[in-house]
Parts: sequence; C-alpha cells; structure tokens
Amino acid sequence: MAPGGSALKEALESNSTGLDYEVKMSKGEPNSNNKPAKSGSGSFGKYGIHSSNGVYELLECLVCTNLMYPPIHQCPNGHTLCSSCKLRVQNTCPTCRYELGNIRCLALEKVAESLEVPCRYQSLGCHDIFPYYSKLKHEQHCRFRSYNCPYAGSECSVTGDIPTLVNHLKDDHKVDMHDGCTFNHRYVKSNPHEVENATWMLTVFNCFGRQFCLHFEAFQLGMAPVYMAFLRFMGDENEAKKFSYSLEVGAHSRKLTWQGIPRSIRDSHRKVRDSQDGLIIPRNLALYFSGSDKEELKLRVTGRIWKEE
Repeated sequence: MAPGGSALKEALESNSTGLDYEVKMSKGEPNSNNKPAKSGSGSFGKYGIHSSNGVYELLECLVCTNLMYPPIHQCPNGHTLCSSCKLRVQNTCPTCRYELGNIRCLALEKVAESLEVPCRYQSLGCHDIFPYYSKLKHEQHCRFRSYNCPYAGSECSVTGDIPTLVNHLKDDHKVDMHDGCTFNHRYVKSNPHEVENATWMLTVFNCFGRQFCLHFEAFQLGMAPVYMAFLRFMGDENEAKKFSYSLEVGAHSRKLTWQGIPRSIRDSHRKVRDSQDGLIIPRNLALYFSGSDKEELKLRVTGRIWKEE
C-alpha cells in the first residue's frame, strides 16, 4: 500500500461478460489470514539438496540454518556459523558459550569448494548443476525462483509459483478475477480534493492463458497529486515482452492514452509506480473527466491486452 494510503475497491464493468459490478470501498485488509504458499519439495531439502547428505548438513549455519559461504567461522570447540551470525551473537558461540575469536574453518571452506550442487529450485523445474560457490548467485536470478505476491493493498509476504499465487489472490485477498483481454473500469473516490495516497483493489485478467494484474493508485508525484493505472504480468520479463497493452481515460471529447509492455511481477508494484511506467492522470484533469460532481471522483479507464506477433 502507498504510505498512509487506504485500499479501495472500484466499480467494475467487464466488456468480456457484459455485466456491471458495483463494489463498495473497503479498508486495507490485514495480513493475518494470508496463508504461506506451498512450494514443491519432492525428496530434496530446502536448498535442492538431499537432506540425508551429512556434508551439506555441516554447511548449514547453526544459528540461521542457511548455507554458509566464506568466511566460515568456528569456535575453539569446532562449532561453525556464518559471518552474519557471528556479529549477531556478539562473538560468543551459541552452542558452548566460548568466545569465537577469529578462527576460520578453512577445511570446511575447501570441502565446499569441491562440491557441485543442484539449484534449490530443482523441484520447480531448474535442473542445472553448479559449483557450490556459484549456486547462490544463480539462485538470485533463477527463472524458476518463487514470485512475490503482487497484491498491493497490504503487506503480504507470501511467495510461490504462478498457479499458487493465482489461488492465493483469489482465496486470501478476494481479488476480482476476469476472463478476457479488454476491460472497462470505473474507479470511485470520495473527497477527491484531499491530498491522500490510496490503492484500489487489484484486478486479475486471464488472457491468452496468462494472468495480468491491473493496478490503480492515487499518490503525490513531487508536489502534484496524480492517479496512475498500470499493468503487471504474472511471469518473467522475457515472457512479458511478448505482450502489449493500452489504457485510455477521457470525457468531453478529450482523452489520454497509454501504450506499453506490461512489467513482470519480478518488479514490485512500488518500483513500477515510481518509474512512472503507466497511464498518469493529473488530479485536475481526472476531476475534469469525472464530471461536475465535486464530492466524488468517478473515473472510467478502458484498456486492452494483445499478443505481439
């Protein structure tokens, strides 16, 4: 959610169904009902490594349980931990309470250097094998890594693959799900002259067998209050580039249009918003498009999604 904002719902009209929906505004939902997304496990541990292998268990930090990378520290009694946790425990071994000092476990570092290991996302489809010290860098950019929940109305820590997140959005966030590649939304806001950040309820479209997230927000762009609509693609950037979309808002024989490529949900909604990669409507123009009612903004945004040849 934008800082200090509230989550709103929009009145929705779907061209693909011909039905009209009126949805009341609501406050941002709490995150207490968000359920952790399930991840594929198979017979592999959390690093994509067989948990029965004692070597890999030795490479787990005793404090954070993450895999350790140089410098690997040890106490005089041989208990090991990673460099981050050494600072966290204030140079005292959490197992035997001896002072840690600056002893490095060079033997364990050397053993790790000789290992070749699978990606931790092996169960999700990545079957590449890497030297131990290259594994972490690969996993930071692996195309099979989990996605963050794209919902913008509350802080949500759920991660998962796309089918898992689609079900999570529908079941836990209760977002609107629609089939079709064209849309017609009417966003409503009371007291539109107030300077306030606000986020409307996310809408997800099933189009060409993929999912697209439509966002709409009010925020301050510098000193100017604006509204912004943009689309994000539920998949990686290289797949997002196969699609384009357009947005349009207008009235009284005037209109604003936007055409672009949907951003991947690898980019956070805040990053996309701050890059101004979408349809930006200054508040005065939004009020002009809305009509004569000064107590309530009623802004109609239409759009379509298409696949590039």
